[in-house]
Amino acid sequence: MDNISQPTSSRGSWLIATTIALMSLGVVMVYSATASLAPTVSIMPAMQGVFFRQLIFVGLGIVAIALAMLTGRFVFANQSRRKWFAYFTAVLAILALLFAILPGLASQSRGSSRWIALSTGLGPVGFQPSELAKLSLIIFLAYLLAGRKVDVRSFLHGFLPAASTVGVFVALVGKEDFGTACLFALVGGAMLLLGGCRLTHLALVAIIGAAGMAALLKAEPYRLARLTSYLNIWADPQGHGYQPIQSLTAITSGGWLGTGLGGGIQKYGYLPESQTDFIFSVICEEAGIVGGWFVIALYCTFVWIGLRITMSAVNSFERLLAFGLTTTLGLQAAMNIAVVTVVTPTTGISLPFISAGGSGIVAFSLAVGLLMAIAYRSAHATEMNEAAQDLDMELA
Repeated sequence: MDNISQPTSSRGSWLIATTIALMSLGVVMVYSATASLAPTVSIMPAMQGVFFRQLIFVGLGIVAIALAMLTGRFVFANQSRRKWFAYFTAVLAILALLFAILPGLASQSRGSSRWIALSTGLGPVGFQPSELAKLSLIIFLAYLLAGRKVDVRSFLHGFLPAASTVGVFVALVGKEDFGTACLFALVGGAMLLLGGCRLTHLALVAIIGAAGMAALLKAEPYRLARLTSYLNIWADPQGHGYQPIQSLTAITSGGWLGTGLGGGIQKYGYLPESQTDFIFSVICEEAGIVGGWFVIALYCTFVWIGLRITMSAVNSFERLLAFGLTTTLGLQAAMNIAVVTVVTPTTGISLPFISAGGSGIVAFSLAVGLLMAIAYRSAHATEMNEAAQDLDMELA
């Protein structure tokens, strides 16, 4: 019995180890990316700096993992609890997204209202509702697709409510954050496919969704400017092509082994958003191509463990939830690295667990905790089944 259940339970340990590795790497690289040529005179500015806040966010993330794991083990065991959990998180996320565009609460970031501003003793802190919405969409969609009375192959009674849920979240987020809206659409489509929806229904929605994405793209001039400049970044090297050019400069200057931790140059005012969206460029500059591939290997490991947890889930709700959570982190990491390496146009999307910022760390930590709960329930179910088989053999 122990030999059979051990592979399932050990996945949680590997998941935690991979998460801690990513968080630790993030703390180190945020410290390096935010290094300043000017010496720190007082301790208070240092305590209010990005690095100190990143340490706090990592601590909060670890607490979030534990809380989400305990909550998941309690909620997932009961159909009624899953229902209320799904509806509660969905309503909370939608309200937060609406609050993010209200004057007085909303905080502007790169021309978009993506944050809810909060005041604390260590200075202003922003909360990004779209990070909460990532979890809420996955939880609610998993609940809808796994419903006992839902036929996902029926267009009106199964597919349409689920697809409409994805559309609502994409519309609310896409007005201010096109990159995250694309992520929502991709994850939603993948979950619909895994949930058993018809390919013809998905194709129809994909056409409608593509038209909607085109409308969102045209809604803001800077989005089209980024797309056109991506086709030839050297046409506007001091404008929209500046950030991609500086990112490539950082990556190529690192070579195979990098310039050493703290030895990068691009972070000193040359590369915008070096501690957030473009921190992978700093990693490649200071740790080289080898360091970049190591980061990619960590994400691949996380996705592999998440998919193993998905396959061992005890019911369709947990299977869909684990798949959605794993796919979200994997796709977001791939999208960020694709932007940094100029494979795709620039979008404001962070590198999970590594980029500076608290909203993303806490949200993905909650996702890890939920995956841990699913892994625990799978291991427990395996142990119970083996115990029952042993008892039957003894009685026989």
